[in-house]
Amino acid sequence: QEEKKQLTLKVEELERKLETTSAQNIEFLQVIAKREESIHQCQLRLEEKTRECSSLARQLEMAIDDAKKQVEQTRERAASRERAAQSKLLDLETQLSRTKTELNQLRRSKEDAQRRYESRLQDLKDRLEQSESTNRSMQNYVQFLKSSYDNVF
Repeated sequence: QEEKKQLTLKVEELERKLETTSAQNIEFLQVIAKREESIHQCQLRLEEKTRECSSLARQLEMAIDDAKKQVEQTRERAASRERAAQSKLLDLETQLSRTKTELNQLRRSKEDAQRRYESRLQDLKDRLEQSESTNRSMQNYVQFLKSSYDNVF
């Protein structure tokens, strides 16, 4: 009977340990369930963040492509403007060269005309002087004739 009593006590002790262990198992299962739920929620958030990152990556790629296109268009416009400016510069340089040539020709023409004018003026002055000299000479001759006629008559 003593042995039975000891065995009963052991059985009761083992049953208490079993209940404690069962309770611990239930707690552990609850903790595991919470952790699995937390892991599941984290996986859902991770999937959502992954989709969001993919969307942002696509948007970023599109923005980069747009920026590259804009840069290329800007470069093309700048190159076009530069070509137009170069062309205009060449035209202006050509026009300047022509204008300088015309100016030089006009200066030479003016100088030639001025030389001809001065030469003509000098000729006219000389002829005027000669004419005045001839006029004086004739007036002197007329004066001589008058005085001669006065003396004769």
